[in-house]
Amino acid sequence: MPIFSRIRSNRLRGALLLCLFPLALPAAARPAGEVPAGPRTASLTPVLAGEFSLQAGKLGDAAHWYLEAAREGEGDVGLAERATRIAMLADDEASASEALALWAQRDPGALAVRATRASLALRQGDTRLARRELLAVLRTDGAWRYAVLALATGGRDPAAPAKVLGDLVDAGAIPDDLEAWQEFGRLALRMERPELARRMVGEVVKRFPDEPRVALLHATQLNQSGNKDQALALLRGIEPKAATDEELRNALAFAYDALGEPGRAERTLATGEQDVQTWGMRASLLAKQKDDPALLALYRDIAAGAGKPDPDQRLLLGRIAEYLKRYREAVDWYHGVPGGPQRNEARLRAVNALHALGETAQADQEVRAIQGDVLVDDDVRRDAYLLEAELRQRDGHLEAETAVLTRGLAAYPDDGALLYARALAWERGDDIARAEADLRQILVAEPENVAALNALGYTLADRTSRYQEALELIDRARVAEPDNAAIIDSYGWVLYRLGRAQEALVHLRRAWSLNKDPEVAAHVGEVLWTLGRKDEARRFFDEARALDPDNRALQRALEALGA
Repeated sequence: MPIFSRIRSNRLRGALLLCLFPLALPAAARPAGEVPAGPRTASLTPVLAGEFSLQAGKLGDAAHWYLEAAREGEGDVGLAERATRIAMLADDEASASEALALWAQRDPGALAVRATRASLALRQGDTRLARRELLAVLRTDGAWRYAVLALATGGRDPAAPAKVLGDLVDAGAIPDDLEAWQEFGRLALRMERPELARRMVGEVVKRFPDEPRVALLHATQLNQSGNKDQALALLRGIEPKAATDEELRNALAFAYDALGEPGRAERTLATGEQDVQTWGMRASLLAKQKDDPALLALYRDIAAGAGKPDPDQRLLLGRIAEYLKRYREAVDWYHGVPGGPQRNEARLRAVNALHALGETAQADQEVRAIQGDVLVDDDVRRDAYLLEAELRQRDGHLEAETAVLTRGLAAYPDDGALLYARALAWERGDDIARAEADLRQILVAEPENVAALNALGYTLADRTSRYQEALELIDRARVAEPDNAAIIDSYGWVLYRLGRAQEALVHLRRAWSLNKDPEVAAHVGEVLWTLGRKDEARRFFDEARALDPDNRALQRALEALGA
């Protein structure tokens, strides 16, 4: 994904990696006769060293120090668990095994221990051990989520978790619970093992034949296996039940859309009671299929009932009018939104519509008015600077764009969103030094800002040769958000740039399973091509092209490889 996506759409929470382990009082400071209770506390030195290593992005060192702390902290379950997870994140299997043994010793029989042991076994290709541990986990009522997580995160070779999942089905281990079977079925679909997916979904259908949500899952599997007509027939069979069940109706519409049938999805939503949310979803689907006549008809139907000044309804009408390029009507709807939180969005959108009308002077006047309005929240005023910068970008004026953001930063010094946006502008202009400077400025104020860490790490990996530095930044982000698809993609990409293509492919495939993003697909394709697997690579390039033919990462990969 472009750097902007990594920045703006991933405003992830920062996680300060502070030492949470108490410092034991010296004996002389304790009340007379008091006996210290509980497990022996680890020496603060290895804990602090581990934290400092984490903050520096040195996961290998962090794994070493946390294992040392876990050895010292006799009886400390949390420390042993943390040591295990950090070692696994660092791909240090020896340290992970030792830390896991300490964790198991201190909390024998814990479900988390057994699931983690299964996950580690999958990484090591030991499917027998993984199967044994997950069978034990699944014998406990309600514990199936541990097994799903272990299978989803374990294994460098996708065949290992797929084999274990098949073994669990053979053993009759999956509980007779609809939600459990649905989750295991979805997991099988993500594994890209068609035979396993067919089998898993078949088992779900056999056990819950009359459940319409199972039919949705079955339709997904059929479509994946190339049987779209059968999938559509299944979905049509659900329509009568969906007409009286709003939740099912929405799920059915989503399923139709996922099968590439936005028209059927919209018609499904058109049945039953209508509200602003339903109208909004229908409008999105009609826009997706570029059915402007139908969207115009919907717009007129909604407008006919808009006599009452409902802020949500008027905001939606403004959006639809703007999409239909009826910009004057859009401005009128936006200006007509009464007070409330919708009013702020309407004011910003009115600026956008005015700019589209070519009334740039009025657009500039209104956006500057928002920036100077002390009665609105600071976030709204800040967003007005971001909007003005975006308008300058659309006009192709990079210098004006950065000037607006610099003016915004004068009003809101060190604001993360403004610095992010300016970093994007610098990167787009190939001024990587300035992009780096803005991202580092964010990290001065928020050292563990995950989005900034990932964005800077990815930028260094993608646009410079400072790969080791990039790896350390991305590793810091991974500690806070180990299951974030964008961060996993960044990690896989920097491994590839370091020449570790086989390792990179494992992580890039996982990122793709979590988020079907065109840049991730381009990354997987490039690594496969480099490994000589060109037919597979072309499939991923085709996936990326279908999602976004103009994606910058895709274009760079195709040009570099001559694909």
